[in-house]
Amino acid sequence: MTVSPAVWAVTIVVIIGLLAFDYFFHVRQAHTPTLRESAIWSAAYVGVAVLFGIVVWWLGGSAMGTEYFAGYITEKALSVDNLFVFLIIMTSFRVPRADQQKVLLFGVTFAIIARTGFIFLGATLINRFAWVFYLFGIVLLMTAGNMLRPEGEDSHTADNIMIRIARKLFKTSPEYDGDKLFTVVNGKRVMTPMLLVMVAIGGTDLLFAVDSIPAIFGLTQNVFIVFTATTFSLLGLRQLFFLIEGLLDRLIFLSYGLAAILAFIGVKLILHALHENSVPFINDGEPVPVIEVSTAVSLVVIVGILTITVVASLLSPAGKAQTAVTNARRGAIRYLDLSYEEEEQLREEAYQALCEEERVIRSLPEKYRARIREGETELIELLNRAHVIRADRVARREAGLPYRM
Repeated sequence: MTVSPAVWAVTIVVIIGLLAFDYFFHVRQAHTPTLRESAIWSAAYVGVAVLFGIVVWWLGGSAMGTEYFAGYITEKALSVDNLFVFLIIMTSFRVPRADQQKVLLFGVTFAIIARTGFIFLGATLINRFAWVFYLFGIVLLMTAGNMLRPEGEDSHTADNIMIRIARKLFKTSPEYDGDKLFTVVNGKRVMTPMLLVMVAIGGTDLLFAVDSIPAIFGLTQNVFIVFTATTFSLLGLRQLFFLIEGLLDRLIFLSYGLAAILAFIGVKLILHALHENSVPFINDGEPVPVIEVSTAVSLVVIVGILTITVVASLLSPAGKAQTAVTNARRGAIRYLDLSYEEEEQLREEAYQALCEEERVIRSLPEKYRARIREGETELIELLNRAHVIRADRVARREAGLPYRM
């Protein structure tokens, strides 16, 4: 189905309007969103995406609607995996909680712009060179293989090539100045770490597109569907981050589920490439009679894999243990590091959060507690230090004495 310029124009205006709404009404005033706020707006953005899909189904037919929902669900799942890296980046750079919304919104905006360019580039290559489907399929199979490698706490790191380049090119002030990108130090105008974080997030988005764009082109070659499914999966990512931040490490099987999905789409792409084959050294340049997987089947497979992955992760005691350890570590760092979080109320909330995670750890089966005692000595030292400093702060406050870190 050919999409008219008018439909394109209306769609782009809606997307720009949603982004503008976020910039002017949500992140203009720095604040830490509550769980309720994040849940409401996450549901709102998902609702907008689903409503748009229903309109596509109604106006474009069931095939087009199925392609949209398959693409949207796949891209949304991949974006959740991306949140792991965003979390590590912001923890690494000690971004204050109240300013993380602006960093994430910049990342979303940059991702939409960058991926739009990749989408039109990919569409151009597909229209001119049928062998590109082979390339996309191989990329997805390689990405799936990388996801199956054993991983631990540091598997999603902030130490990628884009961040190393950014650290070398940009010299910043030692401290944040609210959410400002520039500040004045010793009479000189310098960049703040906030700009470096945004460069890191933006550069990382480019790396994410390597598997994201080929994956959705494996489900549909309709550029309008590819663009809208990708964009609507990114809108609301900021709110989703704050909603599921504490559960990210609980999804211990997510990488396996995504690997299965990408491998499935990779095989689907190669089958499609064989069906449309024009490469001289394959079947003398003639199409190969192979089966092709329909979009409806793809949607069922993708939803099935994600459902099994999420349910298995949430029920896994290992996932619960990993989540408690990671959240306790982050809570201790937020409490102890004044450069990370200066506001007393937020630091106290971080302390209460780490205490709650300690209670979860104590409720775990003995084998998991033993592993933590043996393998998490640094965490135990952090927690002990947090308790000592908290007790000292309380004692000084009750005695009316000033407190110094």
